Order: sequence, then C-alpha cells, then structure tokens
Amino acid sequence: MRVVKDYYVTIERTVTDNAIIFDYHHYHNNYYYYNLSAFAEMQTRTQAPSPLEQFSILPLIPMNIGNLYFSFTNSSLFMLLTLSLVLLLIHFVTKKGGGNLVPNAWQSLVELIYDFVLNLVNEQIGGLSGNVKQKFFPCILVTFIFLLFCNLQGMIPYSFTVTSHFLITLGLSFSIFIGITIVGFQRNGLHFLSFLLPAGVPLPLAPFLVLLELISYCFRALSLGIRLFANMMAGHSLVKILSGFAWTMLCMNDLLYFIGDLGPLFIVLALTGLELGVAILQAYVFTILICIYLNDAINLH
Repeated sequence: MRVVKDYYVTIERTVTDNAIIFDYHHYHNNYYYYNLSAFAEMQTRTQAPSPLEQFSILPLIPMNIGNLYFSFTNSSLFMLLTLSLVLLLIHFVTKKGGGNLVPNAWQSLVELIYDFVLNLVNEQIGGLSGNVKQKFFPCILVTFIFLLFCNLQGMIPYSFTVTSHFLITLGLSFSIFIGITIVGFQRNGLHFLSFLLPAGVPLPLAPFLVLLELISYCFRALSLGIRLFANMMAGHSLVKILSGFAWTMLCMNDLLYFIGDLGPLFIVLALTGLELGVAILQAYVFTILICIYLNDAINLH
C-alpha cells in the first residue's frame, strides 16, 4: 500500500508541476505577443510615409487575361487626362477655322509652342528641304507637348507624375528610336550601317570599333529614357522629403520650431520653382535629342 500511495503522490505532483509550467509559458507567450502587436501598431502610427509612395502604380480597373495584366491604373488615367487636356486646348484654339485674328492667351500659348518646335526642327535637322522636314514635325511636336504637359501636370498636388516611371519613358524612347532607325534605312539603305565604322580606321581595329559604335548607338535610346525618368523622380522625391520635414516642424506646437520651419519652407518653395523649370527643360532636352539623332540618321554624322 505504501508503494501505491507514493506512486499516486508522484503522479499528482508531476501533473501539478507541468500545469504550472504550462500556465507560466502560456502567460509569457501571450504577454510577448501582446507587446509585439502593440509595438508594431505604435511603429505604424509613428512611421513617416515614404517619399516614394507618390510613384506607386495602383490598379483602378483590374483586368487579367490569363497571365497577362491589362489593368487600367492611375498612370493610365493621368496619361489619358493629359491627352484629353491637350486635345481640348487645341480644339478650342482652332475651332473657328484657325483661331482669332487677335490671339487670346491660350491661342498665343499654342502658337508659341508650335513656332518653338518648328524652329527646333528646322535648325537641328539639316540636309533636307522644308517640305521633307515637315514630315517629321507632327511626331516631334506631339512628343514635346505630351512630355511638357505630363511633367507640368505632375507638379499639381495629389496628381501622378507619369514620366517618373522608367518603363514609360523607356518605352517612349525606344519606340521613337526604332522609328529613327527605320528612317535611316529608308533614306540611306544599307549604307546606313556605315556609321558603325568611321572612315580611315585601321582594319585590325574595325571589329572593336563596330562593336563600340553599336553599343553606343543602342545606349542612346536607353540614356534618353533614363535621363527623363531620373530627373523627374529625383526632383519630386526631394520636394516630398523637404515638405514632410517642414510640415513636421510646423506641427511641433513650439515657437522655436515654428521659426526654424521658415528655412525648410523657403527651400521647398525654391525647389518647387526649380522643379517647374526642370519639367519644361526635360521636355525640351528630350525633343532636341530626338532631332539630333534624326539628323545623324539622315545625314550619317
């Protein structure tokens, strides 16, 4: 009987000890998960928004066909709005058969852009008559107006900067560059390939120079898209960072912080004006480089 009694006492103590250990671990695990959740929630509340959030592409109308993704996104929406704005502007300016004899402000703007791009084409593309140059003028004009309005529309608060995405600028630059290459073959035939090998090059160096010239020619399209994308993305990110910094100092409810906020605020205003200039300049640079590359393809410079 003594052995049986000690046996049951041992079992009872073991079960009790295991229950205590289980309750201890259960309590501490719950305490740990509770603290972890509270920490994550606090971090979410206090974490500042990323300056890159403004470049997020969001699907507005999801559309999937198999593994292909055709969703209508915010980028598509703002490109459509830009094109609609340009078409409406040109329609209202020319709806009376060519505009008013005494132009208003909007007609003067359209005429200024038209004359600017026309002079750019005439100055940068040589070796052709005026009528032949006019064949390239509509494409160059539409490209300049589209980029200009996309860049300027991206400066509006809570809008979306279409040209800050590499795939959009790269797709535009490569499509234009393919067209320039086709024009080069149409004008010069197979002689167009002679630009890969400059005259007077020693024969042993010819394979290396052909490869270098081919890489350089292909990188023209790549650099054309990267330049536009990088400038627009960097400028908008910098304005966003400094704006967030100025707003944080303004919300400190402290006189010293409020006075110190004037510095970042003036910097933000100056950068906004600079970014407006960059938006116009990048559209101009993209367009003039198209004219230069087109001139090289036609005249084999």
